Parts: sequence; C-alpha cells; structure tokens
Amino acid sequence: MTIAGNACPDGSSSRQRAEHSGLSSPDLIVIGSGLGGLCCGALAARHGLEVLVLEAHGQPGGAAHGFERRGFQFESGPSLWSGLGRWPSTNPLAQVLRAVGETVPVVPYREWGLLLPEGQLRLGVGAQPFEDLLRQLRGPAAVEQWRAFLAWLEPYCRATAALPLLALRPGLGMAGALGARGAAALLRHAPRLAALGGAFGPMARKHLRDPFLLHWVEMLSFLISGLPMDQTSAAAMATLFGEWFEPEACLDYPLGGSAAVAQALVRGLRRHGGELRCGSAVAEILVEGGRAVGVRLESGERLAARQGVVSNASPWDTLNLLPVQALPRRWRQQKLDTPACASFLHWHLGLRGEGLEALPIHHVWVGDWRRAIGAERNMAVFSMPSLLDPALAPAGHQVLHAYTPANEPWEL
Repeated sequence: MTIAGNACPDGSSSRQRAEHSGLSSPDLIVIGSGLGGLCCGALAARHGLEVLVLEAHGQPGGAAHGFERRGFQFESGPSLWSGLGRWPSTNPLAQVLRAVGETVPVVPYREWGLLLPEGQLRLGVGAQPFEDLLRQLRGPAAVEQWRAFLAWLEPYCRATAALPLLALRPGLGMAGALGARGAAALLRHAPRLAALGGAFGPMARKHLRDPFLLHWVEMLSFLISGLPMDQTSAAAMATLFGEWFEPEACLDYPLGGSAAVAQALVRGLRRHGGELRCGSAVAEILVEGGRAVGVRLESGERLAARQGVVSNASPWDTLNLLPVQALPRRWRQQKLDTPACASFLHWHLGLRGEGLEALPIHHVWVGDWRRAIGAERNMAVFSMPSLLDPALAPAGHQVLHAYTPANEPWEL
C-alpha cells in the first residue's frame, strides 16, 4: 500500500506509522474518522482485524473535532455528554472506550440554564429538579402527568440498557455474547425493543397532553438529534430519559472537549494495531462480485481491503461512492429518504471572563413555543465549557460555542 506523507495530529506522518505497522492491505477500510468510524475501527482492531481508517480532512473527529485560535480551544460539535464518567454505563461510547482500553477524564455537573418564554431559569439534572420546576410553572396536574409518562417509559429505558452495544461482537451470536441470563433478560424486552426502532413523537403524544410538556420533549429531542421528536429515534430518547432523570443523574464534560474523545478513540485504534490516515479523501468504493473490495482515493491511489469497507460518511455521500448498478434499487431509495438535519449557524467566540464565572456551562434560549422549535431565529444553544475546563481559554478569558437553526434557503 503506497502511503502519502500527510501530517497527522500527533506530529508523525501517516507514511511513518503505516511503514512501522507493516500493513500491505488491511482487512478492513473505514471511510471517515467521525466518532462512529473511530468506534468501528477501534473495535474491529480490538478483535484482531487489520484496520485502516481514512479521513479526508487534516485531523480526526468529524463533527466532534476541535480547533485552536489564539490560545482558545474550540469545539466544532457535541457539547452535551452523559454516561462517560461512570461504570457500568449504558452509553455506547463509554462501552467502546472501555473495550479498547481507553478513558476520558470528565468533570461532572448538574445544572444548566434556560431562557424560555416562561422566564430565566436554572435547572438541575434529575427527576426532582424538573418536577419542582414543573409544579411551579404548570401545577400539580402536570407533575402527575409527567410522572405517569416516566413510569410508562421506564420499561423502555430498561430495554435499551438490556442490550449492551458490545453484545454484538464479531464471531459470536447475540445470545452467546450475552450469556443465558442476559439473553433471557433481552427476550423479556423483545416487544419494547421493536417499538424503540421507531420515532419518539408518537410515544410522547400518547401520554402527554400538557402543552409545556410536549414542548419540553420536542426541545430535548432537538438537542439530542437536531430533529423534531417525530423524526428522533425512540431508542436514543429512552436512553436519554434513563440517564438524565435518575435520582443521582449528572452530565459530564470531557476535559479537552469533544476532540479529547476523538483522540481517545484514535489511541484505542492504534493500541490494537489499527492505522489512521488523514488527508485521504475517498472518491469511490470498489465493488467486485457484489462485495466491496477496496477504495479509490481522489488522488487516484487504490487501496485493497481483504474483508470489506465500512463507510462512516453520510448515507447520501456513501451512495455517491458506490456504482449505481451495485445497489438494489429499493435499498438505494431507502438511504436517499433518510431524514436530514437542517442547517445550523455556529458562533465560536473568545470572551473576557470577568463576571461569567457563576454561569452554568450551558444555556438554551427559546423565543416562542408556538413556532417550531427548529424555526429560524427561535432557538439557540450556548456552551461555555471553559467554566469547567479552564485550559480551553487563556487566563482571564472564556470560550463560547453557540449554534442556532439556520434553515433559510441556500439561494439567499
């Protein structure tokens, strides 16, 4: 395998690392080093495959990468994390990190700020703080409605926890990986697991009538997925409710930001012999005899894969990498119909820090519940992670990442 000497974030070149590993052609090529691609590559390497992860950009992480300007360390993507700082954890990312022998130091916190039509509020994470707020805003009837919803949802939360991600290990059946006791527990949740394959909106509307509660669930769905609750995964929301509304619930901030999580996965990949190659944009997935056998890079270079190719690119980009005739028409249309998040406008600001020390790390602003939560200029999310991790900003300063839906037509 010919490797161009593209510099990677740790300062060594991809040529140096590939030559050191002696890889000629890997078992598995993974396209894209977002968190999903890195998890896939690190786990595959952990289970003995020779893995090459290809990244088009100059550093790994995808939407979770970070960047530096004038001493300020900015996050490009995720700000809300939970389940990273404790074990056992239902967080699939925490499970992957543990499997590949890596950890990410975190700072726990239990409060966030809200700027809602109802007023300026500070809310603790967990069941009781929200009940107290709900009683204040909507009265005891809304509290009882919320409790009934959580009680109904609780078995679904248990169902998501009953299927640990790492039960799906290569070379083992699910039941064999879980063991007899685990498989029996999983079977008890089978009907609910089927329901968790759909959207969360119908589940919420079936049990919630109070307008504020429906708005609240819509907002949480948007924070998690960037989509309304009718397009947000029920499984993802059940996991969120299982973690956020526990009696001792907390959120985690990974020291170093989202980029530190990506780097931990890169370490796990390399720990088990896998390789990351940056600056290597894929132009085509090569298909022979109905299976993916390698890739062609935009540079013209071809790389073979003995066992297959995994794409962590978007469904639409992945379709563009594959020959049209290689895909069943129905499957191709299903991927084309995948709902897309709308566009967002991001701000990355370095601020003088005087007077900001007492703020919560996050604030969410909503202008008008009567408008769609993703409507233009109706919602914004603000994150100031340097309040918990001062190393992200120069002394006496804070770093701010904010984003808001920006769905205006591109032609404007």
